Amino acid sequence: MPEVLRPLRLPGFRHLAAAHVVNELGNWLGEIALAILVFDQTGSPLATAALFLAMQFLPAFLGPPLVARLEAVRTRWSLSGIYAAEAAMFAGLALLASNFVLAIVVALAAVDGALASAARALTRASAGEMLFARRLLREGNALLNMGFTASAAAGPAIAGLVVAGAGAQTALLVDAISFLAVAMVLATARGLPQIEFETSTWVERLRDGFRYVRGRLVLRRLLYAQGAAFLFFALVLPIEVVFVKETLDAGDSGYGALLASWGSGMVVGSVLFVAVRRLSLRTLLAASTLAVGCAYLGTAAAPSLLVACLASVVGGAGNGVQWVALVSAVQELTSSRFQARVIAMLESLASAMPGLGFVIGGAVAALLSPRASYAVAGLGVIAVLAIGAIALRRAGWSGERPLEAALPDADAQPVPAEPA
Repeated sequence: MPEVLRPLRLPGFRHLAAAHVVNELGNWLGEIALAILVFDQTGSPLATAALFLAMQFLPAFLGPPLVARLEAVRTRWSLSGIYAAEAAMFAGLALLASNFVLAIVVALAAVDGALASAARALTRASAGEMLFARRLLREGNALLNMGFTASAAAGPAIAGLVVAGAGAQTALLVDAISFLAVAMVLATARGLPQIEFETSTWVERLRDGFRYVRGRLVLRRLLYAQGAAFLFFALVLPIEVVFVKETLDAGDSGYGALLASWGSGMVVGSVLFVAVRRLSLRTLLAASTLAVGCAYLGTAAAPSLLVACLASVVGGAGNGVQWVALVSAVQELTSSRFQARVIAMLESLASAMPGLGFVIGGAVAALLSPRASYAVAGLGVIAVLAIGAIALRRAGWSGERPLEAALPDADAQPVPAEPA
């Protein structure tokens, strides 16, 4: 079996990988079905914006406490419980489709967003437990990322077809059934390792997680840099449709083509990571982040939809490599018993910082132009890359695969706390 497929020989990993894919597909199906439901029921863009705020921004604050609480539960039961709770959330949302109450829909969407974020963090931490000792972390993450990018590429199309063909209520019920099926599979799964944690209250564990990051210079600087990168990555998202339809005059089909180009690039990037995974993570992070920044600059200058789509393929490929390289780096820099909490912090950054990016991107487009938003995003990404690369090099991070003896517990060689 090729080396990159070796993690699939681990029964527990197969279950985790399948759950990870279903979680991502379910998120797309639920997000699109709820967006259509809320807009159809209210006719209000503000109501739809409130829904996305609940699904994307609020989980940034709910996810880490939830993970700190659930990591004390056996992995099999914590993950199956999360998916069962998601099934209940979507079943409730399906019922609300015929008895619509906006406040309840938004509240349930926020809870589901936190559950989905916690599921991703606990899945990564559990997978890390079984992959670390076997020196298969990057291979396992590559497989998880391939499932994630394939879901991100196919999810919107599948969701659109289901909602268009069967309606939002049916789509929500299908989502509930899929999550319930995953919960049942995980509840009967064998081979899922228990995540290490301290025997203290969840509040103390949450506080210790933040203290752990503050005390590790490389990890802290990496998270700071990525938080800034998330902001600039998201700058263009709210103005993409305006850029395509008004600046390029390409219509609805052009907008779909631009999104499809980025998604296709992500799939290419996930495959590319498999081919070049032996390179240092520092090199992979630098090259992939640069690709995203250059893609935004290329789009800003694009004279036609074709050029913009080609730039988006490059950016999507960079995005596909950047995320899996980042997660691998964070895991390799984090002690086993802090894995779930630190990954939950990363998930929080991925939810919170784009919200600020949406505001900045929209403001730049309104004051200047959509092209200016793309230019600011590209220059911002490259600036973050330059500053972050210097900071991480000065902190002594090489990004090389660590020795086997150092994999299970990164505290073997603690990094001194210094000002960021």
